Amino acid sequence: MNTPMTALSALSLALLSAPAAGEAPTLESQADLASTDDTLAWDFVEGITTEVGPRQAGTEAEARARAWAMQWLMAKGFANVADEPFMMDTWVPGDIARARVTAPFAQDMVVLPLGNSAATPVGGVEAEVVFFRTVDDLRAAPEGSLKGKIAYISHQMRPAQDGSHYGFAGPARWVGAGIAASKGAIATVIKSVGTDYHRNPHTGGTSFPEGVKPTPAGALSLPDAENLERMFARAGGRPVTMKIEMNPRQIGQTQSGNVVAEVVGRNPSLPPVLLACHIDSWWNAPGAFDDGAGCGIIAAAAFHVKHSAQPLRTIRILMAGAEETGLWGSQAYSKAHLDEPVAVGIESDFGADRIWRFDSNFRETNPALHKRIASAVARFGVSTSNEVATGGADLNIVRDQKGALVDLQQDGTRYFDLHHTPDDTLDKIDKAQLRQNVAVWTQVVGILANQETAILTGTPIPAASPIMQAQ
Repeated sequence: MNTPMTALSALSLALLSAPAAGEAPTLESQADLASTDDTLAWDFVEGITTEVGPRQAGTEAEARARAWAMQWLMAKGFANVADEPFMMDTWVPGDIARARVTAPFAQDMVVLPLGNSAATPVGGVEAEVVFFRTVDDLRAAPEGSLKGKIAYISHQMRPAQDGSHYGFAGPARWVGAGIAASKGAIATVIKSVGTDYHRNPHTGGTSFPEGVKPTPAGALSLPDAENLERMFARAGGRPVTMKIEMNPRQIGQTQSGNVVAEVVGRNPSLPPVLLACHIDSWWNAPGAFDDGAGCGIIAAAAFHVKHSAQPLRTIRILMAGAEETGLWGSQAYSKAHLDEPVAVGIESDFGADRIWRFDSNFRETNPALHKRIASAVARFGVSTSNEVATGGADLNIVRDQKGALVDLQQDGTRYFDLHHTPDDTLDKIDKAQLRQNVAVWTQVVGILANQETAILTGTPIPAASPIMQAQ
């Protein structure tokens, strides 16, 4: 049989690029292999969502998640696996969440409490609803104008690849209830901050200014919120009234914790590469996208870098606790380790869809390294930009040190269909896209962990950020 020369050439190239028996694979080949064959990230997210499930911050369920993650990390050969405890103020959602329009078009609505919401009296509260199309409209309402009323806050969030509409619509949830309470409202409901049209409300944290007593606050599903707006449009001047009943509560201080682990580098005296995610979720979903997948991605990437060769720098894993209810874990980690320089921080906390863009905050200060990383990930369909990386929520320590940051931007087009809803389940994860994340992370982390000079500046070792070198 005649074999075409092109096939023979391809075979020769493959044999030349493959590691010899007993040799560790190159970083590039390990990343390529991860893009087609990685099972570790899926193994993590499948396991934690199946064996633990929802992981509300500060609760027994979150503690089980930490124990599960530690066992998983130790079984995969990670070193220095630990649970670093901290105390936090803990809110729980209760088991009652009801809303009903009582006039002029009586019908039930689907609602969930927002984090930090107060409870209604037993039996609920009923009042006229005042409609605000935006948070700015609410801010403009006269002081005292909502006394004895329920505020309803809308927005016009749309899907976006970069998730930018979250910043646009998010204030309805983040600060709306507090503003309404300061103007006399007895309760607040919002149009869920999301982009799906299932009858699944999107929960999430809200806040109340100092001196403002928390009031009941809930999120309506998007279909219910838009139904409520249609009621206002055809009410003909008649008041729209609603009855709400919820029983969330603050239970005082409980213990949470950060799970940490390491791939120890050849020179552990160098500042480490910090990879972050968060291990908690809201109570209403097993948190596959947010953020079980992120924890699986960073752990899988560290594992693959280790198996290409022991890196120069230590790679440190931070699975932060209690992110959802106020970045408790991120703050606690920074407080505990602020005097320990970090070389660079990266976080995965935006689902499991493809990485499409690489950003750093050292494009200008270390252009050669930025260009090298950009070139290395281009084969996975990842571009770069002039945007300056700001780091994920659980990288407080790097921001506090004014250190190097990398953002590996994931496609967020469908992220806010699932975010903080009961639909954040394992079946929503696309395995091929998950593997692409692991491949990109493996490539980037491997480059950073073998960087001999300071990542932020490119200057010689000691490779600490300027603020840390001054200490």
